[in-house]
Amino acid sequence: MNRRRFLKSAALSASLPAVASSAQRPRVLGITVLPEYIQTEGIDGVLKNLIERAGATAVATSPYLMLEADSKTGSREPPADAGAGAVRLLDRPLFGKRELFVTTTPAFAANKELYQSLRYQPAPPSSYTRKQGQIVRSFVKEARSAGLKVYLQVQAAIPPGYRVQFGGPQDDDLPRLPNGKLPQGRVDKNGTLASPHILDYERALIRDLLEHYPEINGLRPDWPEFPPYSLDSWFLDFSAHAEAAADRLGLNFKAMRAEASALYEKLHGGLSNAGLEAMQKLPEMQVHSFKATLVEEFVAELRKTLTSAAGADKELVLNAFPLPWSQISGLDYSRVAKHCQGICSKLYTMHWTMMLRFYGDQLLKANPGLDSSVVAAALQRWFQIADGPGLPRLEDYHYPEPEEPHHFGPLSMAEKIRSAQRMAGDCPVHALAHGYGPLEDYHKRMSIAWQASGGSMWVNRYGYLTDEKLSVLKEVCK
Repeated sequence: MNRRRFLKSAALSASLPAVASSAQRPRVLGITVLPEYIQTEGIDGVLKNLIERAGATAVATSPYLMLEADSKTGSREPPADAGAGAVRLLDRPLFGKRELFVTTTPAFAANKELYQSLRYQPAPPSSYTRKQGQIVRSFVKEARSAGLKVYLQVQAAIPPGYRVQFGGPQDDDLPRLPNGKLPQGRVDKNGTLASPHILDYERALIRDLLEHYPEINGLRPDWPEFPPYSLDSWFLDFSAHAEAAADRLGLNFKAMRAEASALYEKLHGGLSNAGLEAMQKLPEMQVHSFKATLVEEFVAELRKTLTSAAGADKELVLNAFPLPWSQISGLDYSRVAKHCQGICSKLYTMHWTMMLRFYGDQLLKANPGLDSSVVAAALQRWFQIADGPGLPRLEDYHYPEPEEPHHFGPLSMAEKIRSAQRMAGDCPVHALAHGYGPLEDYHKRMSIAWQASGGSMWVNRYGYLTDEKLSVLKEVCK
């Protein structure tokens, strides 16, 4: 490793606040390896990279297989993230390519008895499932034999739940705005966590996965929340399912709707530069605490089902947005902590600038008199992605190119993990860092995440981790 880069990283680590009591916990270095790389690089090749090159202690994969497709029948890999992420390319070629279109098929034949009479049904196995599906089960078994902890990552609210880009709920299970309409500009396909149909499917899926993959250490549900990628997503959820849940909880749904409607109207045509400058913190609404209750109930049911299916030893580890986005998404670290064995807080810095740009573009369009610099300053003030004032104009925020350093503040990034850990108490909060980006910037982000978490980090995902990046992990995390 370049000595100058190492000294810069060491100086950065020394400047971070002291590590909390979580430093006494076992060292965790996990890497998410989606099945397509097990298919293309082989079980032995992947395990050698994880253990020998990176020094990993854990791995997560998913229960599907990937096949090449075209633009009409498949989705772009890597994901385009509503168009903003179309600039990114894979660092590890997949089927010999750095960008391609793909489709998926299950890696197992579901136990259909578990899904009887449910609205959502598992994806049917294909001939490829029958021919190659065993590779995921074999990977799980061999990774465990090699000493790694192994988790399956599934989607919390996107039936059938095997991979984020494939599937989705029916219209009446989607979260809605105060006016009853669907939100605009969504990146995710999450349904509302208030839907009994989605929860019933997740219960069946958990039991099914434990039947087929009994060796796993646990499950990692992704997005057990209301993902806040767009400005509209701040104002969810006012669906019929949410109204039924509010009535059950004794909450005034009509008052929540009126409050959210008023703020939505203010942000869409009622803002001035002076008014925006006066908003010192992220706008709060009753619907945010309502979402926190929905998320906690949902997570509690996942834990209950997992324990019933395979015992209390199987871990439930959530993938979640960091603070303060979690205040909008409904994932209250202090409330879900008692129902799980870990929370992975996402440090996806390329998404941070993308989301600020999404929010700001919508505000500027709805309020033509606003100044771009005032909008940029307000968003930085609310979400604190930099250590200083942030970038001068909204136009400066964008999804970074593959060789472009990410825009973030080291102290701000560290504080997001430390704040989440303080909220979660004894439940471990793992930094969930992302491998996308140039090497030196990646090294800096990994160092911050490792230090801030007290040596408890997951990295998403293997497709962005060159051999050199894997070696950097081993150096950073030793």
